Amino acid sequence: MNNRNIKQDLEQIDSILKESGISRRDALKMMGLSGAGLMVGGATEAEAATTLKASDAKGKIVIVGGGLSGIATAAKLTHSLSNPDITVIEPNPNSVSYQPGNTLIGAGLWTLDDTTYETQNFMPNGVKWIKDKAVEFNPTANELKTASGEVIKYDFLVVAAGLVNDFGMIKGLEEVGEVYTLDKNDAARAKKIVGQNGLGSIYFAEGAADTWTQMQKFVSDAKSGKKVTGVFPEPHTPFKCGGAQKKMVNLTNARLEEAGARANADLQFLTNGKKLFGVPEYHTAIDGQMKARNVNVRYEHKFTEIDLVNKIAKFEKHWEEKGAWDADLEEFEKIVKTEAVDVKYDFCHVIPPQKAPKEIGSSPIGSEKGWVPVDKATLQHVTYKNVFALGDIAAVPLGKTGGSARKQYAVLCQNLIAVMEGKEMTAKYNGYTVCPLITNIGTVMLAEFSYKPDGTGAMAAPSFPLDPTQERWIYWLLKYYLLKPMTQYGMLSGRA
Repeated sequence: MNNRNIKQDLEQIDSILKESGISRRDALKMMGLSGAGLMVGGATEAEAATTLKASDAKGKIVIVGGGLSGIATAAKLTHSLSNPDITVIEPNPNSVSYQPGNTLIGAGLWTLDDTTYETQNFMPNGVKWIKDKAVEFNPTANELKTASGEVIKYDFLVVAAGLVNDFGMIKGLEEVGEVYTLDKNDAARAKKIVGQNGLGSIYFAEGAADTWTQMQKFVSDAKSGKKVTGVFPEPHTPFKCGGAQKKMVNLTNARLEEAGARANADLQFLTNGKKLFGVPEYHTAIDGQMKARNVNVRYEHKFTEIDLVNKIAKFEKHWEEKGAWDADLEEFEKIVKTEAVDVKYDFCHVIPPQKAPKEIGSSPIGSEKGWVPVDKATLQHVTYKNVFALGDIAAVPLGKTGGSARKQYAVLCQNLIAVMEGKEMTAKYNGYTVCPLITNIGTVMLAEFSYKPDGTGAMAAPSFPLDPTQERWIYWLLKYYLLKPMTQYGMLSGRA
């Protein structure tokens, strides 16, 4: 599919819809979308409660991180305060790139130019931008220090710094180490290994482009008649976009089918967990999709090591067995068993273990697990009441996706202003997360979910009057053509 600008995108949509006898307006109605309100997930209570009159609350707000979450928060606060005093600390001039597009880059559907933005074009008017990195935090004194040594005071702090890819946690990739998605120096180091010899990763921008190169070689080998194996492991840590590896195996499958070479490829999906998705109906649907595409799914396989020379991915298979009877507890002991498993590959797509940046995770505003601990509903820090966090770095049970951040920033802004005004916080984040799970080039299953009413686990939370477990071309249009401009002109403006 060709890369297009937004006008050409809409013309393409109209052309496809015309063939099906459906108008664009009717199609958007089918998806529950309309006009300027185009965005997965519908309206939230926080958005509905937004007042026409800006708040007169005063205070210096510092936002650490100028990515999607940080800029959207800065923009919304700018609209919501009559006299805003907002500073964004962000060293990267391209920090608001459209990361959901990396999957499409990795399959040759988009290029880096389709996802790369200049931060200055989205920085809200009146917001001070410090092009530096926050490296020390002193929340008791309401101040932080940047890498250049500047001490910055604040009244309120918003942490939206994202996470870091820790390739070095996988034995064999120590030389790659920690990689920020958009850091040029990190990319230069990582590209010497990741993006070479059958190994790819879409978890940093240039790596996504190199993944397409490796995928093409893999498909070409299969087309030549060679029997090949593709390996798609998930990490054992929390990671952003829980559907990414499923998308990659599906897109690889699609490219093999397109080349008439699918019969020569063994595709293996390995996960550390016991299921493919935390929501039962989505697990069942994805399991059916994997079986239909003849993907070999292996559960309870922890990805631990990679042998780059011999192209072997190494796993620790783990399971529980019944042990002796415990008379005191009146139950059988559970014995954890492990076994080393080696899987040779011709193409391996790696999702690295992920964590909060160490300067935040190990700071007073961090936690033992590294993330920023916040109330999962209000997004207020559990200890420091003038500190909030959102996006990938926030320690909430669900949601390291752009769809999650889109819900979170509206809630955070309303609650932050309430605190500034000395009022009770009323906005609640309900855990909403969305994963447009690409199942083929042309179909998507839109997995939306949120907290269960009792606050435990996740449940399906579809926004549209359609079965959410079904693969649909209409959702492909949403993913491929609409979500990026929605993000650019909606969320990054603080209005959607």
